Amino acid sequence: MTCPNCTCGRLEPASVKDISKDVEQLTHVCAEDLPPLPPPYDKPENIPPFAPLKDSHRETFDTSLDDTLAAGIKKPETKEQEQEIVNKFLAGLKKLFTPENNWTFLEPLTLSMEHCARCQTCVDDCQVYIESGRNEVYRPTYRAEVLRRLYFKYVKPGLFNRFQHGDIELNYNLIVRLYELSYRCTLCRRCAQACPIGVDNGLITHDLRKLFSQELGWAPRELHDKGTIQQMEVGSSTGMNQIVVKDNIEFIDEDMTERVGFEVVTPWDVQGADILLIENAGEFLAWPENHGSTAVIFNKAGISWTMSSDLVAYDGVNYGLFYDDVQLARVAHRHFDSAKKLGVKKIVMGECGHETKTMGVIADRVGVDLPNRESILTLLRDIVFSGKIKFDPSKNDFPVTLHDPCNIVRNLGIVEPQREILRYLCPQFREMTPHGVRNYCCGGGSGFAIMAPFNFNDWRNQISSRRKFRQILEAFQDTDLNDPDAPKYVCAPCSNCKGSIRDMLDYFGAKEKSGIYYGGLVELIVNAMVDCEEPILDWEMM
Repeated sequence: MTCPNCTCGRLEPASVKDISKDVEQLTHVCAEDLPPLPPPYDKPENIPPFAPLKDSHRETFDTSLDDTLAAGIKKPETKEQEQEIVNKFLAGLKKLFTPENNWTFLEPLTLSMEHCARCQTCVDDCQVYIESGRNEVYRPTYRAEVLRRLYFKYVKPGLFNRFQHGDIELNYNLIVRLYELSYRCTLCRRCAQACPIGVDNGLITHDLRKLFSQELGWAPRELHDKGTIQQMEVGSSTGMNQIVVKDNIEFIDEDMTERVGFEVVTPWDVQGADILLIENAGEFLAWPENHGSTAVIFNKAGISWTMSSDLVAYDGVNYGLFYDDVQLARVAHRHFDSAKKLGVKKIVMGECGHETKTMGVIADRVGVDLPNRESILTLLRDIVFSGKIKFDPSKNDFPVTLHDPCNIVRNLGIVEPQREILRYLCPQFREMTPHGVRNYCCGGGSGFAIMAPFNFNDWRNQISSRRKFRQILEAFQDTDLNDPDAPKYVCAPCSNCKGSIRDMLDYFGAKEKSGIYYGGLVELIVNAMVDCEEPILDWEMM
């Protein structure tokens, strides 16, 4: 049978060596191979079709990996240009394994190169691989094995390496497919968690992206041009400068004041405050209730806090985490310099997973004399149980489940604070399966949540987010998923995760069909406050 989404019919599973072959397309996504979703989303008529790539895209960009483009590289016009790409890649490959150029993760990367047992234990932990119908190219060890063969051929050559580790041809086909393939992984690192010896395929993918960015100048526009570069030049990856951000937050404060019945104020540039709050600025545009609820909680608890109007310091986004450590360092230094300038006691990182991981852990490798930092989740737990605010959990008496952001939970181990709050404030709280450090990614990790070029939106929602959508449906199986008038709430304390879950629910029409909504943790806290005059959660407006 020929796949309706594929221009070249069904293809045989691609081996690692096939990535170098001169073929029109290495693999493809077949809708018939995707595991069915739970009812009422198990019928083909309820699933949107994959959008094919436009002919103009196929003519301009290299589309030889699969049916999708996530980043997109224009085809070289000459063999000389192809050879230049090969030469740059090879130079970057050698730099990747030197301490002068890989000052963040050289040791774990080298260990991951040299100690894989090829047991394939990790493959059943990869949601992309499983939900794609076990497509061989999406196997987490596939891209790792490509790099491993190149490592033993060019970085650490040996007489018997070709026989022990396998040979591979380095050419333009391999490089351009490996680049696009590095953006078929959400970097959730669930595979590393499953590995009995700690091989980290997520780190391998990350460092591949770093190689492409630093040596070839290849990076998705959403992460680099519209992300890091815009943040450094304008102040925020959203494109908002200081004036616009302050105006937005003033409006949010006024709106929240009307809704809760008491004054809500966000302080700016307060010298010596206990806390500098840095949030993902996307909240101010897409989910203003999140910042507004945070301000309500901090004010009501009598906390000494501030935000900074310094360029970059009002946006916790740091997309360098996903593709380039140098870009990460540039943004991280701006965040820390602003904290030192104000003389605050610590930075509190808002509900954003990649911000928390970047600022809380990875940035330790890019500077010295760093300020104290704390996740907002642990601070919220302390506030909720401090007795400073009175709550009525019956105001949250609707089904609630919790999504565990990979960077906060699996990668940083912040597991219980958010659960303690939900068990206390949400009578119908239920866990997803699996949960905690065994959670599945939302599908928007590694920058996917903001990436929707070409036809990548279909791939992201149909494959990388498919397991999370399955988990959400299963968590609410004891409710009527055919009743859109019975609200069900997915708590996702991460901006990137909320973006991905929003797109996923919209893609499958889950709000209209099943009454499934999403939001952060602070909204549930404020919704349960006794002093608030009206609910913060307005189902008609969500």
